[in-house]
Amino acid sequence: MVTGFRNLTVYKKAFALGMDIFNTSKTFPKEEQYALTSQIRKSSRSVCACIGEGYRKRLYPAHFVSKMTDADMENTETQVWLDFAFECGYINKTIYNDYNRRSEEIGRLLNHMIENPEKYK
Repeated sequence: MVTGFRNLTVYKKAFALGMDIFNTSKTFPKEEQYALTSQIRKSSRSVCACIGEGYRKRLYPAHFVSKMTDADMENTETQVWLDFAFECGYINKTIYNDYNRRSEEIGRLLNHMIENPEKYK
């Protein structure tokens, strides 16, 4: 049975998006390996890491909010890298729209957590 942070809807959605980004980024050009590819993988994975860390701090509202804010920041950074991936022609409009829609949903869930930390104790 999955418990703790792994059971949070936002974690599940962020993890799924991070894995989809990882698989999609395998097709990016070799010259992007240490730039766009590594950056988009890092930021999308960091969303999940921050959620996990924050969940462990949920008894301390200021710490919890700080980590959820970090997760939201990483989620926004992922959106920036998606913009670059699309404009460089590495992903098509369908993938771009899907990943952005999902990222925006993750952002809304994170903002709910930031605004309502008491619900996650």
